[in-house]
Amino acid sequence: MLTRADRGEFPPSLYLEGPSEPLKAAFLAAWRRAWAEACPEAPIGRVFRTAESGVEEILAAHQSASLFSPRNLHIVLEIEDLGRSEKKVAALAAGLAHPAGASCLVLVESEADSPRKTLEPLRAASAARWVAWPADRRALARWGERRLAQEGVGAEPGVIEALVDACEGDTLAFFNELDKLCTLAGGSGPRRIAPADVAALLRPTVGADLPAYLGAVALGQPRLAAQRLGRLLASGVGEGTVLFALSNLVGGALGGWARWRDLSFALARRVPPPGLSRAMDALFRAEAAWKGGRADSIAVLEQVTRAVSGQG
Repeated sequence: MLTRADRGEFPPSLYLEGPSEPLKAAFLAAWRRAWAEACPEAPIGRVFRTAESGVEEILAAHQSASLFSPRNLHIVLEIEDLGRSEKKVAALAAGLAHPAGASCLVLVESEADSPRKTLEPLRAASAARWVAWPADRRALARWGERRLAQEGVGAEPGVIEALVDACEGDTLAFFNELDKLCTLAGGSGPRRIAPADVAALLRPTVGADLPAYLGAVALGQPRLAAQRLGRLLASGVGEGTVLFALSNLVGGALGGWARWRDLSFALARRVPPPGLSRAMDALFRAEAAWKGGRADSIAVLEQVTRAVSGQG
Protein backbone atom coordinates (compact mmCIF):
# COMPACT_ATOMS: atom_id res chain seq x y z
CA MET A 1 0.00 0.00 0.00
CA LEU A 2 2.84 2.40 0.79
CA THR A 3 4.49 1.49 -2.51
CA ARG A 4 1.36 2.59 -4.35
CA ALA A 5 1.29 5.75 -2.27
CA ASP A 6 4.88 6.46 -3.30
CA ARG A 7 3.60 6.38 -6.89
CA GLY A 8 0.93 8.93 -6.01
CA GLU A 9 -1.92 6.40 -5.88
CA PHE A 10 -4.20 7.02 -2.91
CA PRO A 11 -7.58 5.45 -2.17
CA PRO A 12 -10.48 7.81 -1.41
CA SER A 13 -10.69 6.34 2.10
CA LEU A 14 -8.44 4.19 4.27
CA TYR A 15 -9.23 2.45 7.56
CA LEU A 16 -6.20 2.05 9.82
CA GLU A 17 -6.43 -0.26 12.84
CA GLY A 18 -4.48 -2.84 14.82
CA PRO A 19 -2.73 -3.39 18.15
CA SER A 20 0.63 -1.77 17.34
CA GLU A 21 0.45 1.99 17.91
CA PRO A 22 4.11 2.58 16.93
CA LEU A 23 3.48 0.91 13.56
CA LYS A 24 0.41 3.06 13.00
CA ALA A 25 2.48 6.15 13.69
CA ALA A 26 5.18 4.98 11.26
CA PHE A 27 2.58 4.18 8.60
CA LEU A 28 0.90 7.59 8.97
CA ALA A 29 4.26 9.37 8.77
CA ALA A 30 5.13 7.51 5.55
CA TRP A 31 1.63 8.13 4.16
CA ARG A 32 1.79 11.87 4.85
CA ARG A 33 5.25 12.09 3.34
CA ALA A 34 4.10 10.34 0.18
CA TRP A 35 1.07 12.63 0.00
CA ALA A 36 3.19 15.77 0.36
CA GLU A 37 5.41 14.67 -2.53
CA ALA A 38 2.47 13.71 -4.76
CA CYS A 39 0.30 16.73 -3.93
CA PRO A 40 2.49 19.82 -3.41
CA GLU A 41 -0.51 22.13 -3.77
CA ALA A 42 -1.91 20.73 -0.49
CA PRO A 43 0.99 18.94 1.23
CA ILE A 44 -0.19 19.23 4.83
CA GLY A 45 -2.96 16.90 5.89
CA ARG A 46 -5.68 18.14 8.22
CA VAL A 47 -6.13 16.18 11.43
CA PHE A 48 -9.51 15.70 13.14
CA ARG A 49 -10.43 14.18 16.49
CA THR A 50 -13.90 12.76 16.85
CA ALA A 51 -14.19 14.25 20.34
CA GLU A 52 -13.81 17.71 18.80
CA SER A 53 -15.28 17.40 15.29
CA GLY A 54 -18.63 15.99 14.22
CA VAL A 55 -19.39 13.73 11.27
CA GLU A 56 -20.84 16.65 9.30
CA GLU A 57 -17.63 18.67 9.65
CA ILE A 58 -15.44 15.74 8.66
CA LEU A 59 -17.49 14.89 5.56
CA ALA A 60 -17.82 18.54 4.56
CA ALA A 61 -14.05 18.94 4.61
CA HIS A 62 -13.45 15.67 2.79
CA GLN A 63 -16.03 16.13 0.05
CA SER A 64 -15.29 19.78 -0.71
CA ALA A 65 -12.70 21.01 -3.17
CA SER A 66 -11.40 24.35 -4.42
CA LEU A 67 -9.51 25.74 -7.37
CA PHE A 68 -6.44 26.11 -5.15
CA SER A 69 -6.60 22.61 -3.67
CA PRO A 70 -8.50 20.05 -5.77
CA ARG A 71 -7.60 17.27 -3.34
CA ASN A 72 -6.70 17.10 0.33
CA LEU A 73 -5.59 14.61 2.93
CA HIS A 74 -7.76 14.30 6.05
CA ILE A 75 -6.88 12.12 9.05
CA VAL A 76 -9.44 11.29 11.73
CA LEU A 77 -7.98 10.03 15.01
CA GLU A 78 -9.76 8.03 17.73
CA ILE A 79 -12.53 6.99 15.37
CA GLU A 80 -13.72 4.53 18.02
CA ASP A 81 -15.38 7.42 19.86
CA LEU A 82 -18.05 7.37 17.16
CA GLY A 83 -18.91 3.80 18.12
CA ARG A 84 -21.14 5.08 20.91
CA SER A 85 -23.63 6.28 18.29
CA GLU A 86 -24.88 3.95 15.56
CA LYS A 87 -26.37 6.94 13.73
CA LYS A 88 -23.01 8.71 13.51
CA VAL A 89 -21.26 5.55 12.34
CA ALA A 90 -23.96 5.00 9.69
CA ALA A 91 -23.76 8.62 8.53
CA LEU A 92 -20.00 8.52 8.11
CA ALA A 93 -20.15 5.12 6.39
CA ALA A 94 -22.72 6.51 3.94
CA GLY A 95 -20.42 9.42 3.19
CA LEU A 96 -17.49 7.10 2.55
CA ALA A 97 -19.58 5.17 0.06
CA HIS A 98 -19.89 8.29 -2.09
CA PRO A 99 -16.42 9.88 -2.37
CA ALA A 100 -16.04 13.24 -4.04
CA GLY A 101 -12.94 14.33 -5.91
CA ALA A 102 -9.49 12.86 -5.37
CA SER A 103 -9.07 13.57 -1.66
CA CYS A 104 -8.10 10.86 0.83
CA LEU A 105 -9.75 10.33 4.21
CA VAL A 106 -7.87 8.17 6.75
CA LEU A 107 -9.79 6.79 9.73
CA VAL A 108 -7.54 5.70 12.60
CA GLU A 109 -8.83 3.34 15.28
CA SER A 110 -6.91 3.13 18.54
CA GLU A 111 -5.63 -0.14 19.98
CA ALA A 112 -8.24 -2.46 21.46
CA ASP A 113 -8.25 -5.92 23.05
CA SER A 114 -10.73 -7.12 20.40
CA PRO A 115 -12.28 -5.67 17.21
CA ARG A 116 -14.99 -3.11 17.90
CA LYS A 117 -18.05 -4.53 16.18
CA THR A 118 -19.84 -1.18 16.18
CA LEU A 119 -17.23 0.14 13.73
CA GLU A 120 -17.66 -2.64 11.18
CA PRO A 121 -19.77 -0.42 8.85
CA LEU A 122 -16.82 1.98 8.58
CA ARG A 123 -14.38 -0.82 7.83
CA ALA A 124 -16.69 -2.16 5.14
CA ALA A 125 -17.29 1.26 3.58
CA SER A 126 -13.60 2.22 3.41
CA ALA A 127 -11.92 1.75 0.04
CA ALA A 128 -8.80 0.29 1.69
CA ARG A 129 -7.85 -1.15 5.06
CA TRP A 130 -4.51 -1.69 6.81
CA VAL A 131 -4.00 -3.55 10.08
CA ALA A 132 -0.94 -2.76 12.20
CA TRP A 133 -0.06 -6.19 13.54
CA PRO A 134 3.02 -6.44 15.81
CA ALA A 135 6.10 -6.54 13.60
CA ASP A 136 8.60 -9.37 13.71
CA ARG A 137 12.33 -9.02 13.11
CA ARG A 138 12.08 -9.18 9.31
CA ALA A 139 9.23 -6.67 9.18
CA LEU A 140 11.12 -4.16 11.33
CA ALA A 141 14.16 -4.56 9.10
CA ARG A 142 12.04 -3.71 6.04
CA TRP A 143 10.67 -0.64 7.78
CA GLY A 144 14.21 0.45 8.61
CA GLU A 145 15.43 -0.08 5.06
CA ARG A 146 12.51 1.93 3.71
CA ARG A 147 13.12 4.83 6.08
CA LEU A 148 16.85 5.03 5.33
CA ALA A 149 16.15 4.92 1.58
CA GLN A 150 13.68 7.80 1.91
CA GLU A 151 16.24 9.83 3.84
CA GLY A 152 18.90 9.11 1.23
CA VAL A 153 21.08 7.35 3.79
CA GLY A 154 23.23 4.38 2.87
CA ALA A 155 23.77 1.55 5.33
CA GLU A 156 26.51 -1.02 5.40
CA PRO A 157 25.54 -4.71 5.75
CA GLY A 158 24.37 -5.59 9.23
CA VAL A 159 23.37 -2.08 10.31
CA ILE A 160 19.60 -2.55 10.32
CA GLU A 161 19.90 -6.05 11.77
CA ALA A 162 22.06 -4.70 14.61
CA LEU A 163 19.46 -2.06 15.37
CA VAL A 164 16.62 -4.60 15.37
CA ASP A 165 18.54 -6.99 17.63
CA ALA A 166 19.46 -4.25 20.09
CA CYS A 167 15.82 -3.23 20.48
CA GLU A 168 14.83 -6.78 21.43
CA GLY A 169 11.69 -6.70 19.29
CA ASP A 170 10.40 -3.50 20.93
CA THR A 171 8.77 -1.66 18.04
CA LEU A 172 8.62 1.74 19.75
CA ALA A 173 12.29 1.55 20.79
CA PHE A 174 13.22 0.54 17.24
CA PHE A 175 11.55 3.55 15.63
CA ASN A 176 12.97 5.91 18.26
CA GLU A 177 16.50 4.66 17.58
CA LEU A 178 15.88 4.73 13.83
CA ASP A 179 14.97 8.42 14.10
CA LYS A 180 18.24 9.06 15.93
CA LEU A 181 20.15 7.16 13.26
CA CYS A 182 18.63 9.29 10.49
CA THR A 183 19.43 12.45 12.45
CA LEU A 184 23.02 11.31 12.85
CA ALA A 185 23.37 10.70 9.13
CA GLY A 186 21.60 13.90 8.16
CA GLY A 187 23.66 16.17 10.38
CA SER A 188 27.40 16.52 10.46
CA GLY A 189 27.79 12.75 10.55
CA PRO A 190 28.33 10.41 7.60
CA ARG A 191 25.72 9.81 4.92
CA ARG A 192 26.59 6.12 5.06
CA ILE A 193 26.00 4.37 8.37
CA ALA A 194 28.37 1.67 9.61
CA PRO A 195 27.78 -0.88 12.41
CA ALA A 196 30.16 1.12 14.60
CA ASP A 197 27.84 4.13 14.32
CA VAL A 198 24.95 2.01 15.56
CA ALA A 199 26.98 0.72 18.49
CA ALA A 200 27.92 4.27 19.50
CA LEU A 201 24.35 5.49 19.12
CA LEU A 202 22.87 2.75 21.31
CA ARG A 203 25.05 3.39 24.36
CA PRO A 204 24.32 2.98 27.15
CA THR A 205 20.92 1.29 26.83
CA VAL A 206 18.34 1.12 24.06
CA GLY A 207 14.88 2.20 25.16
CA ALA A 208 16.07 3.89 28.37
CA ASP A 209 13.41 6.54 27.99
CA LEU A 210 11.08 7.65 30.77
CA PRO A 211 8.05 8.45 28.53
CA ALA A 212 8.41 5.04 26.85
CA TYR A 213 8.25 3.34 30.25
CA LEU A 214 5.24 5.41 31.32
CA GLY A 215 3.57 4.67 27.99
CA ALA A 216 3.79 0.92 28.63
CA VAL A 217 2.27 1.46 32.08
CA ALA A 218 -0.51 3.67 30.71
CA LEU A 219 -1.41 1.15 28.00
CA GLY A 220 -1.56 -1.75 30.45
CA GLN A 221 1.49 -3.71 29.28
CA PRO A 222 3.11 -5.06 32.48
CA ARG A 223 5.84 -7.16 30.81
CA LEU A 224 6.95 -4.33 28.52
CA ALA A 225 6.79 -1.85 31.41
CA ALA A 226 9.02 -4.11 33.51
CA GLN A 227 11.48 -4.42 30.63
CA ARG A 228 11.65 -0.66 30.16
CA LEU A 229 11.98 -0.11 33.90
CA GLY A 230 15.09 -2.30 33.85
CA ARG A 231 16.51 -0.29 30.97
CA LEU A 232 15.87 2.99 32.77
CA LEU A 233 17.62 1.86 35.93
CA ALA A 234 20.51 0.38 33.93
CA SER A 235 21.02 3.71 32.17
CA GLY A 236 21.39 5.51 35.48
CA VAL A 237 17.94 7.04 36.00
CA GLY A 238 17.30 7.37 39.74
CA GLU A 239 14.64 5.34 41.52
CA GLY A 240 13.13 8.52 42.96
CA THR A 241 12.76 10.03 39.50
CA VAL A 242 10.91 6.96 38.26
CA LEU A 243 8.60 6.83 41.29
CA PHE A 244 7.78 10.54 41.00
CA ALA A 245 7.02 10.18 37.27
CA LEU A 246 4.76 7.21 37.96
CA SER A 247 2.91 9.14 40.67
CA ASN A 248 2.54 12.10 38.33
CA LEU A 249 1.14 9.80 35.63
CA VAL A 250 -1.56 8.44 37.94
CA GLY A 251 -2.24 11.82 39.53
CA GLY A 252 -2.75 13.33 36.09
CA ALA A 253 -5.19 10.56 35.22
CA LEU A 254 -7.15 11.50 38.35
CA GLY A 255 -7.37 15.10 37.17
CA GLY A 256 -4.25 16.64 38.64
CA TRP A 257 -1.28 18.27 36.93
CA ALA A 258 0.43 15.95 34.48
CA ARG A 259 3.78 16.38 32.81
CA TRP A 260 2.86 13.88 30.12
CA ARG A 261 -0.80 14.76 29.61
CA ASP A 262 -1.40 12.39 26.69
CA LEU A 263 -0.13 9.42 28.70
CA SER A 264 -2.22 10.34 31.73
CA PHE A 265 -5.23 10.69 29.43
CA ALA A 266 -4.54 7.24 27.97
CA LEU A 267 -4.36 5.77 31.48
CA ALA A 268 -7.61 7.48 32.46
CA ARG A 269 -9.34 6.05 29.41
CA ARG A 270 -8.18 2.53 30.23
CA VAL A 271 -8.63 2.48 34.00
CA PRO A 272 -11.83 3.63 35.78
CA PRO A 273 -11.57 5.97 38.81
CA PRO A 274 -11.69 3.16 41.43
CA GLY A 275 -8.73 1.47 39.74
CA LEU A 276 -6.81 4.75 39.62
CA SER A 277 -7.46 5.26 43.33
CA ARG A 278 -6.08 1.78 44.05
CA ALA A 279 -3.03 2.57 41.92
CA MET A 280 -2.38 5.81 43.79
CA ASP A 281 -2.77 4.00 47.11
CA ALA A 282 -0.21 1.43 45.96
CA LEU A 283 2.18 4.26 45.08
CA PHE A 284 1.77 5.89 48.50
CA ARG A 285 2.45 2.58 50.25
CA ALA A 286 5.45 1.90 48.00
CA GLU A 287 6.97 5.28 48.75
CA ALA A 288 6.40 4.83 52.48
CA ALA A 289 7.99 1.36 52.45
CA TRP A 290 10.97 2.62 50.47
CA LYS A 291 11.64 5.75 52.54
CA GLY A 292 11.05 3.82 55.75
CA GLY A 293 13.74 1.32 54.78
CA ARG A 294 11.32 -1.59 54.88
CA ALA A 295 11.89 -2.68 51.25
CA ASP A 296 14.50 -2.58 48.52
CA SER A 297 13.93 0.38 46.19
CA ILE A 298 14.19 -1.65 42.98
CA ALA A 299 11.85 -4.34 44.30
CA VAL A 300 9.37 -1.61 45.25
CA LEU A 301 9.49 -0.12 41.76
CA GLU A 302 9.02 -3.48 40.11
CA GLN A 303 6.04 -4.28 42.32
CA VAL A 304 4.32 -0.91 41.88
CA THR A 305 4.94 -1.01 38.11
CA ARG A 306 3.07 -4.31 37.94
CA ALA A 307 0.32 -2.95 40.17
CA VAL A 308 -0.34 0.19 38.14
CA SER A 309 0.02 -1.32 34.68
CA GLY A 310 -2.17 -4.27 35.71
CA GLN A 311 -5.12 -2.07 36.72
CA GLY A 312 -8.05 -2.00 34.32
